[in-house]
Amino acid sequence: MNDALRIAEYGLIAAVVLVFVALLSNIVILASRKTAPVATRASKVTVTVGGAAQSVAVDGPGTDAPRTSVKGERGGLARYATAFVFVAWILLMAYLGIRMAESGHGPFANQHEFAVSFAWGILTAYLVVEWRYRIRALSVLVLPVAMCLLVYGLWKDSKVEPLMPALQNNWLLTLHVGFAIISYGAACVSFGAAAIYLLYPHLKFKALPRRELFDEIGYKAAVITFPLLTVMIILGALWADTAWGRYWGWDPKETAALVTWLIWGAYLHARVARGWQGTRAAVLLIVGFVAILFAYFSNEFLGGLHSYA
Repeated sequence: MNDALRIAEYGLIAAVVLVFVALLSNIVILASRKTAPVATRASKVTVTVGGAAQSVAVDGPGTDAPRTSVKGERGGLARYATAFVFVAWILLMAYLGIRMAESGHGPFANQHEFAVSFAWGILTAYLVVEWRYRIRALSVLVLPVAMCLLVYGLWKDSKVEPLMPALQNNWLLTLHVGFAIISYGAACVSFGAAAIYLLYPHLKFKALPRRELFDEIGYKAAVITFPLLTVMIILGALWADTAWGRYWGWDPKETAALVTWLIWGAYLHARVARGWQGTRAAVLLIVGFVAILFAYFSNEFLGGLHSYA
């Protein structure tokens, strides 16, 4: 192992620590955040000044205004929590880049590499959603998944080895697994949003946004997940034809991927055509992410042509 790769592995360990610290920081923020008094809504009152009628704005009760945090979302511990996640994201990207330079192919050839890539995809999706919506509650469910994947990756063999014959198509390998990690990252955000939607009445966190926003985030992330899963399966079929001489063979991992695709397709159909929202939609999203985890880990216990990973 060269020095660059050894240093990168220390960075991988540091990324695990940073994700854990970010998770604790966000829990502290959510548990201790105080809310300001309910915002007021301005109304106009007509008064007479010097014989002329003028409209003057006065404050009145605003029953539909959202609660706001006393501390700015970008200040204090919140800024550090986001920075911890961002630095962990950079460390994972650097680690994957160094492995790619060392091996000469995409860092997706075994469970160690894919676990790290999966975690990187989750952090990417989480950072985008946090930037877009300023929601920290998702971190309580999304960051633990990324952290567990990183710990799992550290447990697996990290040795850089040449690609086995079935994997020796660098472009298809990179595209097939690349679409997978992006779709899996978006799916994890959908899962987190759906779980929070279901747990919302029981959460003690203060200053949470409206419950319906989590339903919306789950749907928008699913809209990204499903087409990327579709492309992943198509590329996988092309790769299977190159490696094994057939597009589809009902290998356990192929079957698990197909079931996963059907679940996410069923969610979008139920949402768009049947108008499913709320609890039923959230349950489907959670089932869909469990199916993704099953498809990912299936080669650990189901065997088949994908057991080399």
